[in-house]
Amino acid sequence: MIHYIGCDDPSLDLFESQYQVPAGMCYNSYYIADEHPAIMDTVDQRCADAWKAKLQAIVAQTGRTPEYLVVHHMEPDHSALIAWTLSAYPELKLVASAQALKMLPQFFEGIQTEGRTLPVKEGSHLSLGQHELCFIGAPMIHWPEVMVSYDAASKTLFSADAFGKFGTYDADRDDWACEARRYYFNICGKYGTQVQALLKKVAAAGELQTVCPLHGPILSMPETGGQAAGRYEPLHILPEALRLYDIWSRYAVETEGVFIAHASIHGGTKAAAERLAEILQAKGCPKVATSDLTRDDMAEAIEDAFRYGRMVVCASSYDASVFPPMHAFLHKLQLKAYQQRRVAIVENGTWAPTAGRVMRDMLSQMKQVEIVEPMLTLRSRLHSDQLPLLEQLADAILA
Repeated sequence: MIHYIGCDDPSLDLFESQYQVPAGMCYNSYYIADEHPAIMDTVDQRCADAWKAKLQAIVAQTGRTPEYLVVHHMEPDHSALIAWTLSAYPELKLVASAQALKMLPQFFEGIQTEGRTLPVKEGSHLSLGQHELCFIGAPMIHWPEVMVSYDAASKTLFSADAFGKFGTYDADRDDWACEARRYYFNICGKYGTQVQALLKKVAAAGELQTVCPLHGPILSMPETGGQAAGRYEPLHILPEALRLYDIWSRYAVETEGVFIAHASIHGGTKAAAERLAEILQAKGCPKVATSDLTRDDMAEAIEDAFRYGRMVVCASSYDASVFPPMHAFLHKLQLKAYQQRRVAIVENGTWAPTAGRVMRDMLSQMKQVEIVEPMLTLRSRLHSDQLPLLEQLADAILA
């Protein structure tokens, strides 16, 4: 039996000190009660007391002391309790990739693990009794030491950070994709090639009925009840999650439409962006999404940039460059391997427009990004004689 022993942290406001999580965050951990019981990852230090209580309760309930602690990912929000667990269960062995084991002293100074580690690699197996874990390498999703594991008996994948989402366990259950998409592109978005490789390995491992990620709800096939015991009901949307992960990791277009990102100092650039949105809608664009980069969540802007196949960037000039919120946005897109998109540019400058040059240069460094011509230059405000040019830009971006 697989038991859920993860914890919600509703008080967290910034995940990784940068991503807004209004509903907080959950850190997932699992306990396989078998002939040789195994703990599947620990949690963040913020949830230490709650996790220890859950673990001790399940150990008492099952009557067996855990023999293994499997560490799929060494990031501190999943590994903070490793040292405590080794101390609490002196016979327990630590199961992890060689690279993860090498990282241990970096997080736990002076930790003693001699004779208590079991390095695993691609294709390694660990028999727990009825359950047998097969380990699959998942490097750079999104750290180099990551492993996932597949249990053929329950047809369950322990997926590390893959298939995770922002929020507590039950947050946004009716719209998993929204926060899963924001999570994917901001956490794993750079590593589409590696995610594609993992999806192929998982497909070859065997039939998949349940995915147990390290964040967000357990995902299962609609016809199954899932494998985790307790009140943590799985979300029965695994086929859709697999479909979306394939789209996201290929950098394919998920939703037809245009995303307009604008960064305005005194409102002139914003007004032009809003007018462009109206024109696009009037021309039958199926979806127009906008983001004010000076105020809106940057992570949501990154999410929408990847979601749609077309984008317009509108920004004021600033210090002979581009207004910093737009620079930060484009820099983040560079970091996350933004690619295979069409992008139009609107620049604004009262005396010496420079934003367009900087935005063009940053976009040109991205893979297979087509810059839609011509760039539109505003002088302080959008004037009536430029409306035909805005119409032409709309036609060009939709072409």
